[in-house]
Amino acid sequence: MTGPRHADRPSHTEGSPLNPDELEVAPGRHRESVQGWVPELASEEELRIALEKAFDYRGDVTLTLKNGGKIEGYLFDRVAGPSLETSFARVLLKDTNDRKKIAYADIAALAFTGRDAAAGKSWEAWVKKYWEKKSTGGEQLSLHSEPLD
Repeated sequence: MTGPRHADRPSHTEGSPLNPDELEVAPGRHRESVQGWVPELASEEELRIALEKAFDYRGDVTLTLKNGGKIEGYLFDRVAGPSLETSFARVLLKDTNDRKKIAYADIAALAFTGRDAAAGKSWEAWVKKYWEKKSTGGEQLSLHSEPLD
């Protein structure tokens, strides 16, 4: 006994209401360059926006605390509560495996100090570099990615 083939379904036949060329396509996310940026944190809203950008950033940040201390590392998690006292950022400290939880209320300044590990690493940049290497013929070509260091 055989059943209907997948290709015989109504969505796969001529005149189907699901035309993939007409389906809505979400645009890609544009990444602004924040490397080296030191945002002004004059208000609660500006602090929250800057910390969201720090969370999306793929490099290290430096947090200056209100007590004068500095914390440098990768912001890998955050909890946005109703107030700055109940909102927290979690940072993987630079050069260690230690993690630190910091209340938003304790942050006086934020700087995007580390190199963005993915900057310039788009597919288009890789293909362009590949063809440049291939045209010179001097280097051993490989489809493997380069180290992030």
